[in-house]
Amino acid sequence: MHYDVFNGDADGIIALVQLRLAEPRDSILVTGVKRDISLLKQVPVEQARSVTVLDISMEKNIDALSALLENKIDIFYVDHHRTGDIPQSEQLTALLNTDANTCTCLLVNEHLKGKYVNWSITAAFGDNMNEAAVTLATKHGLNDHQQTQLKAFGIYINYNGYGRTVDDLHIAPTDVFKACLAYEDPLELINTPNSIFTQLAAAYKADMAEAQSAEILADNDTCKMVLLANEAWSRRVSGVLGNELANQSPGRAHAVFTLNFDDTYTVSLRAPLNNKQGADNICVQFPTGGGRTGAAGINQLPKEMLGKFIATVSEYYA
Repeated sequence: MHYDVFNGDADGIIALVQLRLAEPRDSILVTGVKRDISLLKQVPVEQARSVTVLDISMEKNIDALSALLENKIDIFYVDHHRTGDIPQSEQLTALLNTDANTCTCLLVNEHLKGKYVNWSITAAFGDNMNEAAVTLATKHGLNDHQQTQLKAFGIYINYNGYGRTVDDLHIAPTDVFKACLAYEDPLELINTPNSIFTQLAAAYKADMAEAQSAEILADNDTCKMVLLANEAWSRRVSGVLGNELANQSPGRAHAVFTLNFDDTYTVSLRAPLNNKQGADNICVQFPTGGGRTGAAGINQLPKEMLGKFIATVSEYYA
């Protein structure tokens, strides 16, 4: 029995789309909202024969990974987040790269020798790897209109992954995956009437309009931070709003805070695009924090630590 374990954002979903287009196989899908990254523990050691793991931090899944490897279960692991100590095992095949300018889909694209490159470009745009996406798109002869379409689709899929639970999302990540898997080229899906592209485009535009009223918590030469209310639309836009702010002011760090039901904050932090490092090092200093060097987050930041977080970010990038 094979398990496909993947992040519910654009990078995780599309990485699996590429692999299953190249190598179709029956599998049990394990995923969730973007911030649900401790996914590997959902794979039962007694039943799994092999596992593919995409776009979730090895560091955050090390106990479950070790248990699977100890039971001689073959693991194919591709990721760009913090790794921690990498287990040494003949059962583990790992493609890991924590460079701030790569993502899981770009690693899969290299692995598949560019067979489904338009999907990789879509995911890179969705993960706000705009420079890498444009470079790849130009190399493969995509015109400006095609690049604009793929960028929008990547952003919409990424946007759809944010939420407290899958109930917050417009389309469950497993359903997004299945819809995308029906197309070898995302441009064909985009230009199909009433596709998930059309559905997500309308939802995205409505939610981003709501976000224009966000409360500003900090706005200085080093960073800008905004606060969103405890609403489903707020949770959906938290990541893409951070990317949009980062693109508007590439010299500053940005953070989006979303109020949780327990009066803590979910935090989405973006390092300055001109200095894409340190986001993970900042967030891991706080409870429930983690991520990658260019973009990281905290699931439940206590309210009393808000000032400390703002000061830490401001001092780090000063």
